[in-house]
Amino acid sequence: MSEPVDSREPPSWLTRAEWGMWQAYLNGSEYDLRTGEPELDDPNGDHVWGENRTVRARVISLLLLHGPPPLLGRVASLHLAGAYIKDVLDLSGGMIEPYFELRQCRFEGEVRMAEARIHTARLVDCYIPRLEAARLTTDGDLHLPRCSIPEGIKLTDANIGTDLMLNEATVGSGRRIRAIAADGITVSQELQASLLMTDGEVSLRGATIGSSLHMFGTVLRNTKGRYALHAPQMTVEHVASFADANRSRSPQIQGMTPPAGTPIPFTADGSSRWRTRHFECTGGMVLDDGRFGSSLVIENARFELQRDQELSLRRISTPELNFTPRAPERGLVVLSGAAVEKLLDRVGSWPRDQRLWMAGFTYQQAIPKEGHFNVRERLQWLAAATPEYSPLPYEQLALMYRNSGEDTNARAVLLAKQRRRRETLPLVGKVWGYLQDWTVAYGYRPAQAALWMAVLWAASAVLFGANPPAALKGDESPHWNPALYSLDLLLPVISFGQENAWNPAGIYQWVAAVMILLGWVLATTVATGATRLLRRQ
Repeated sequence: MSEPVDSREPPSWLTRAEWGMWQAYLNGSEYDLRTGEPELDDPNGDHVWGENRTVRARVISLLLLHGPPPLLGRVASLHLAGAYIKDVLDLSGGMIEPYFELRQCRFEGEVRMAEARIHTARLVDCYIPRLEAARLTTDGDLHLPRCSIPEGIKLTDANIGTDLMLNEATVGSGRRIRAIAADGITVSQELQASLLMTDGEVSLRGATIGSSLHMFGTVLRNTKGRYALHAPQMTVEHVASFADANRSRSPQIQGMTPPAGTPIPFTADGSSRWRTRHFECTGGMVLDDGRFGSSLVIENARFELQRDQELSLRRISTPELNFTPRAPERGLVVLSGAAVEKLLDRVGSWPRDQRLWMAGFTYQQAIPKEGHFNVRERLQWLAAATPEYSPLPYEQLALMYRNSGEDTNARAVLLAKQRRRRETLPLVGKVWGYLQDWTVAYGYRPAQAALWMAVLWAASAVLFGANPPAALKGDESPHWNPALYSLDLLLPVISFGQENAWNPAGIYQWVAAVMILLGWVLATTVATGATRLLRRQ
């Protein structure tokens, strides 16, 4: 940085408005050029500002880069409100020590801060054609709340010392694809982007956020490209929220940094009734390979996707995924390879027409956030996610139910898995599968096997009662009892002394053999179910 201006006296070539700004800089006070009339103070309005409210960008650069020493007992800083800033404000590569805050100012040209180093910068409710700040480094905050930036923001590889605030900003992309290009950005604390409106891609590829990311009530639109939010490999140490802006979240949105905060009351005009503003995304949203230290919240969000666009959460890792958006009418929802501990969801959040992909998705708990999500609906959820049979999603869901003590639901899932698998088998395998399903439900419904045993026992007792077999040893045989004889045939291992004392002949010999075979299958199924029950207890 060059030496500051030695004299506190302003240069002779300053205009009246610039002279007043110079004097305010010396004692760190605010220089307010606002008229008090909303129409004339609106930085987005199409009106004449006049010479008395116009300052040149080169004078601001002079003060910030080479400003004079402050008055004794004062701290030099630039507080400017209601000014029209002429030409391009270029601070690229500079070392800017003074604090500066500009409010309700309109910039004629873009603001350039590429590779600059500053302490804290606040541009509040300003009109800025474009902000170029690649590789910017700040020791403190960078605040851009309520700013209109029609040609976009570039913050690639920037390093923000504390917070980055974009609340209520309106950002366009101009002739470019990206409205906000912030690949590789590092924000040491929070990235607050609630009620932000963008037209163009928001790119946060490889971003690192030291605390939380908030996008409450944000509207992201990109009709010129594939992605509205492209943020793969993003790391958020705590919570990333894409959710409603409502009364309960107003303390997070209406923060006290900057002091004016975000004043929007979330009410309809002229009404005291609170109004919820939804997170909306028109275009693809990609958070692939993201790491979220506490949770990822996609709550009550609205997605408008084209057929080739995705809400993609591939390979994300987070302790908690709160997934309760409105199910998109088109496009894909992808959770392939994601790993979460707790999944909070609702039935209506998932697409049902094979537009859900979640191969390799692992979770320990799945808890319905709203309403009831029964096992039948969970199976429909799996069927939508697996147009081609895959055993892993079923085993994952069954494991979750088993770990939570819901053994009946776990068996229902494994039975559904066998039925899906049966459809992939050749004809012989299908026939055998249907036989197992009808008789013992692949062993997952022991009560069904017990019922079949009871039916076979009763039918056999009636059959053999009407057609008793001959005795093997004449008078040494026990008293004939068709019920016990049938039970002896059905139950393996256990003997009531009837089976070996009588000798069925002809077709009844074959009936006895079939009874013995079925008895082994059915009794094994019943015993397995009883063992599961005892283990659970």
